[in-house]
Amino acid sequence: VQLQASGGGSVQPGGSLRLSCKVSGVSSPGTVAWFRQAPGKEREGVSCLRRSDRATVFAESVKGRFTISRDAVQNTIFLQMNRLKPEDTAVYYCAARSGGIITGRCLDQGVYETWGQGTLVTVSS
Repeated sequence: VQLQASGGGSVQPGGSLRLSCKVSGVSSPGTVAWFRQAPGKEREGVSCLRRSDRATVFAESVKGRFTISRDAVQNTIFLQMNRLKPEDTAVYYCAARSGGIITGRCLDQGVYETWGQGTLVTVSS
């Protein structure tokens, strides 16, 4: 399984970006997620999506601003980020696991088997 993340860039506060994560080597992972790591900070979970019932989880810091979705035909996961803030600046990583996971552990890094290479998002005026 391979994950290829893209879509990062520089944007002003209040702007939007859409990150993509192309999945190859497997038809459809059971659970996918986005994590991020800001400079000098630990990696944290942002959002996850469980394929079986399309359940989603979001970190409190991005609720109402970010959405996660999946295109089954393209086998691609998206993270739509709106009303971006400077504190959203980070390297964003997509991750996948073959099976499902309870929503309470959906943002736990340790449950994911495969990781993408990361894409940098910079929010600055």
